[in-house]
Amino acid sequence: MNKQLHLKDKIKEQYGKIAIDGNSNSCCMPSSDCCGGTSPEVLISPFESSKAVGYDSDNLKLIPESSVLGLGCGNPTRFADINEGDSVVDLGSGAGIDVFLAANLVKESGKVIGIDMTENMLKKARRNAKKHGYTNVEFREGDIEQRIPVEDNSVDLVISNCVINLTTNKEDTFREIYRILKPKGEGKMIISDLVTSREIDSGSINAENWCSCIDGALTKQNYLDSIEKSGFSSIEILDEKLYMELDEDKISQEKTQITSVSIKAIKE
Repeated sequence: MNKQLHLKDKIKEQYGKIAIDGNSNSCCMPSSDCCGGTSPEVLISPFESSKAVGYDSDNLKLIPESSVLGLGCGNPTRFADINEGDSVVDLGSGAGIDVFLAANLVKESGKVIGIDMTENMLKKARRNAKKHGYTNVEFREGDIEQRIPVEDNSVDLVISNCVINLTTNKEDTFREIYRILKPKGEGKMIISDLVTSREIDSGSINAENWCSCIDGALTKQNYLDSIEKSGFSSIEILDEKLYMELDEDKISQEKTQITSVSIKAIKE
């Protein structure tokens, strides 16, 4: 099995378990101490963890409780300026937190599509939608760096929260996002993700650390370059804050800083 398939299988396995037991104590949350981080290991609820990365508690109370798993490194819906009637796609939608937040804003005249490659997450999200009567949402299975199952030039907005760093080819993922967005400045991307001050050497990549949003992270400049190379313009960093620090590298004696960024880009 090649490295890319192995990493994807590990991602599916880890996030499939989270969908079942709700345990999101991974590096993709600010309270975790895995991967050698310096933050204290304090277990907090998914609701509190989501608040810590920028979600509004009043808005969280308006969506299915079981869709809030405490994953993510930001809140892309906070910056998205979602309007009634918009068509929205959420990449790596998990149990549906951002899909349901967006659905409450686009209302019945709009549509929100969640894309995920983990079967258990899709089942959980679909149960949430059915139980709570959401008729303007849909959850589709898809590999976002291969092909997003959405038509060309059809979407007003693409959002994603701490998922693109899990892909092995970010530029392919951004090209897929570009493909499905409406052209001529009508389509935009708002994403929250993690970037690093020092990329991990490809020879030392660890599958567990990749699943935990560390080894797959790019430097901020390389991340922005990947977006630009895929065709986007008007790329803007909307928010940026230190997320965690990893222990000193044995060779360089430097700590690696992991930063949460929220980015906007337009399809001209």
